[in-house]
Amino acid sequence: MDVSVQFKKGVLELCVLVLIQRKDQYGYELAQSVSRHIEVAEGALYPLLRRLVNEGYCSTYLQESSEGPPRKYYKLTESGKAYMEAMIKEWKSFVQNVTNLIEEGNEDE
Repeated sequence: MDVSVQFKKGVLELCVLVLIQRKDQYGYELAQSVSRHIEVAEGALYPLLRRLVNEGYCSTYLQESSEGPPRKYYKLTESGKAYMEAMIKEWKSFVQNVTNLIEEGNEDE
């Protein structure tokens, strides 16, 4: 089993929430934004977006597009913002703890 795949899955949710919070985005645009920072299969994004909508963290709306059919945009809800802030706090704590662990290990050498 590829550990990086499991790891990225958890991080993907946080990245998506942060990007949508910055500005409402449609699926393909979101995939492009995320892949500038982490490698992600486009197929992993849509189930995640559906789940965020089902759980009430995101809402959607359609907007006309000059290039074809209307696009479905994702927008963060109030509970989505609170969820994202809690995840950011957890992420920062996690990163700090891992960094501490790595640095402690280096002191022993």
